[in-house]
Amino acid sequence: MTIKTTGYTDDHAKAGLDTTFPAIETWQNQFKAYEILVDDPEFTSVCPKTGLPDFGRLTIRYMPRERCMELKSLKEYLFVYRNLGIFQENIVNQVLDDVVKATDPVWAKVVGDFRPRGGISTIVEAFYPRPKDSKGPRP
Repeated sequence: MTIKTTGYTDDHAKAGLDTTFPAIETWQNQFKAYEILVDDPEFTSVCPKTGLPDFGRLTIRYMPRERCMELKSLKEYLFVYRNLGIFQENIVNQVLDDVVKATDPVWAKVVGDFRPRGGISTIVEAFYPRPKDSKGPRP
C-alpha cells in the first residue's frame, strides 16, 4: 500500500519546538477566583515547510493562583514566534506549557484562531489541566 504525502516530514512536525524562548515574567497576585484574558489579535509565525507567514489571533485565558503574567515579557516571548517556523498546533501547546510553567494557574486555556491558508482556517485549543480525552472538562 502506498501512502500519499504532501511532503511534510517529522522534521517539519518538530520544527520550532527546540527553540529557547525568553522567560515569561510574573508578579504576585493579590486576589482570588478571577479570570485574565490576554488577546494578541495580530499574532504571526512562519510555516516550517514553505517559509510563508501565518497570521492569527492568539488568546490566553487563565485563573491565576499566586502569580500573574507580566505583559511586556509576554509580548517579548510572543515576538519570538514571528520568525519561527512552527506548526500552528505546536504554537498553541507550547504557549500553554510556558504559561503554566511561569504562573502555575488554577486552569488555563490557549486558543489559536489562524487565518485561512489555501482556503482553510484552523482553530486550535489547549487546556490546563489537560483533559484525559477530548470530552474532558474545560474552563
